[in-house]
Amino acid sequence: MHAYRSHTCADLRAANVGETVRLSGWVHRIRDHGGVLFIDLRDHYGITQVLADSDSPAFADIEKLRAEYVIRIEGTVKARAPELVNAKLPTGEIEVYVRAMDVLGAAGDLPLPVFGEPDYPEETRLAYRFLDLRRETLHANMMLRSNVVRALREEMWATGFTEFQTPIITASSPEGARDFLVPSRLHPGRFYALPQAPQQFKQLIMVGGFDRYFQIAPCFRDEDPRADRSPTDFYQLDVEMSFVEQQDVFDAVQPVIRSVFERFADGRTVDADWPQIAYADAMAWYGTDKPDLRNPIRMQDVSEHFRGSGFKIFAKLLETAGTEIRAIPAPTGGSRAFCDRMNSFAQAQGLPGMGYIFWREDGGAVTGAGPIAKNIGPERTEAIRAQLGLGAGDAAFFLGGAPAQFEAVAARARDEIGRELKLTEEGVFRFAWIVDFPMFEADPDTGKVDFSHNPFSMPQGGLEALEGDPLAVKGWQYDLTCNGYEILSGAIRNHTPEIMYRAFEIAGYPASEVDKRFGGMVKAFRYGAPPHGGCAAGIDRIVMLLAGTTNIREVIMFPMTQRAEDLLLGAPSEPTNEQLRELRLRVLPPEA
Repeated sequence: MHAYRSHTCADLRAANVGETVRLSGWVHRIRDHGGVLFIDLRDHYGITQVLADSDSPAFADIEKLRAEYVIRIEGTVKARAPELVNAKLPTGEIEVYVRAMDVLGAAGDLPLPVFGEPDYPEETRLAYRFLDLRRETLHANMMLRSNVVRALREEMWATGFTEFQTPIITASSPEGARDFLVPSRLHPGRFYALPQAPQQFKQLIMVGGFDRYFQIAPCFRDEDPRADRSPTDFYQLDVEMSFVEQQDVFDAVQPVIRSVFERFADGRTVDADWPQIAYADAMAWYGTDKPDLRNPIRMQDVSEHFRGSGFKIFAKLLETAGTEIRAIPAPTGGSRAFCDRMNSFAQAQGLPGMGYIFWREDGGAVTGAGPIAKNIGPERTEAIRAQLGLGAGDAAFFLGGAPAQFEAVAARARDEIGRELKLTEEGVFRFAWIVDFPMFEADPDTGKVDFSHNPFSMPQGGLEALEGDPLAVKGWQYDLTCNGYEILSGAIRNHTPEIMYRAFEIAGYPASEVDKRFGGMVKAFRYGAPPHGGCAAGIDRIVMLLAGTTNIREVIMFPMTQRAEDLLLGAPSEPTNEQLRELRLRVLPPEA
């Protein structure tokens, strides 16, 4: 018999009754039933109930056990009485009568419980992550993650992609976030960077003559904290293809993502319809470029109904160019109590409030109520109702000004209305491709033009498009969203040096800076570069959605805190003087 186990804690069944077995695992729970001790013994695979009474040679030692001791037991498999069968466990028909027990690893007082999984402070959970990982839900999340990565890899190979690895130590490049820098010992005063993404390398792989690349790639970005984003590192399914247009990328990647979601949906529906929505439409309809399509609400521009109206606040706003009034329909939300709740919601978001109209039936006619309806009159109120397709018992909420100033709040209000009125579907994954992103954006304070998305994207219209208004240029850039989260981003790449130089010039980078930062890529493009494009799908977010959580740290084995600290191993840590001398570095004291 094996030194530690003849079976795992998930193996034994009624067919094993009478066998002598050996099991090893953790003491999950101990129950004393008047001279009979029951232990739920847990390992990676499952739980088996073992027991000992006063006749067992191991009874005295078992009495000394505590939760999370690691033990080895040897005993006889017995059938449980029919009324004692535990249908929730695969091993629930049997139990093991213990004849010998050894302690393999003692456990002290637990800083957090493993059995039962009550809510516990996240700092404690991360400081004792090895205990946290023993808890059923988190253990299952990690196995889900592993299986998702395996499925992605299998799907990519089956689709004709080839896996390659790219460097971890590389040069700094602008990818939209801050780099983590690594000082060079051999080249004092100079620094490597951890890659924000394998962007340049995967494009160079295409120039190198390979056709369909993928990688489960680690990426490193010095990010600000967010619940759905790791502040230091993450993994993505990195993809690149040669001789493709945008639709070719969609056709190759969509079946892979859909297959993985269907495989791990666990009873939820994976919608087969993946619409392609222009960025401008997404912002107009949903207030965000990552809309949750489980919520059917679409916002609409109702500016014309308020222009010159008696509602002076909106009428005055519309006298300024670039402003509009947008309505958020709220089917079934036509009560003053609900409208007041949403008004309070808007105030919590930092707004003075949110105007509304609600409609009710009065003498066989549908009439609007509320301060806005009173000010604009019945004709305009009826025109708004007709445009929005609403009826008695419904409501609409209104926000006005420059769209960039209110869209974020409007998006949150739309989500809140969908939740409150139970309009947002449950148990379904709804996807959308967001396309036609603007290539450039202007800083609202300085007016400086910079890239709005990926700087290596091909502008729609090529070089000619870059000779006009840069803010009107659209890129061959796209995102894939699911249930309100961006899970994939990509682009058709700019593979022509002349177009690249011009695009970077518009963003304030002279040719000399392009050569300095991207000299390798520019050089490669001068020696026959194929048209190419690709994308990267965030593995952490995909698993987060499949696991049904909104906290990305619940699906990462050893995550950092939101303050980018590793509470278990103590990172970031102070370097020793010897390390600093070897790297010829000096650490300045923190600013007061």
